[in-house]
Amino acid sequence: MSSHLKRIGILGGTFDPIHNTHLDMARAAIEAAHLDTVLFVLSARPPHKRDDTVASPEQRLEMLEAALEHDPNFEPCDIELHREGPSYMRETLRDLEQSYPGAELFLIVGLDSLLDFPNWKDPEDILERARLLVAPREGDGRVVPPSMEGKYDFVSFEESSVSSTGIRGRVARDEAIDALVPAGVARLIREKGIYHE
Repeated sequence: MSSHLKRIGILGGTFDPIHNTHLDMARAAIEAAHLDTVLFVLSARPPHKRDDTVASPEQRLEMLEAALEHDPNFEPCDIELHREGPSYMRETLRDLEQSYPGAELFLIVGLDSLLDFPNWKDPEDILERARLLVAPREGDGRVVPPSMEGKYDFVSFEESSVSSTGIRGRVARDEAIDALVPAGVARLIREKGIYHE
């Protein structure tokens, strides 16, 4: 990707597997913040999900690449797979600043992550490097901590109940997932037997 991009969204996750709601959230963020692109940062070892991933990093990256291959505004990012230890967003943002000098970074998160954000490693450092774009859950009345006031923007987004956990369960039960994930992801899961018990 060229380094002239100025407004870059970052959507991190285990993507185990990536599904349509992830893509919808990224599209909503592009529209809301006029982003040039969204990097889908694949978590290698997320500190908040200890050994929770099912597919290997290589399988998750392959599914991510298949999901994004037809959208010029999306790009898979395997930067965290090349680092040792847990994947901390603070370090990822530092690395991306070096890769895209002068770019404005926007971290795309769900409301759950915003509420938990004060517990992240070095949240102030993250906020200095990126603006938070938050996709709220519909009708969620939970209150954002006052310390976060003015440090994020809400993205207009209608969240679905689709989850990676639910999709893995459907695969294990031999139920259809074609409406929930991009076609290339469904094909890989079938062909490689990912998530089959």
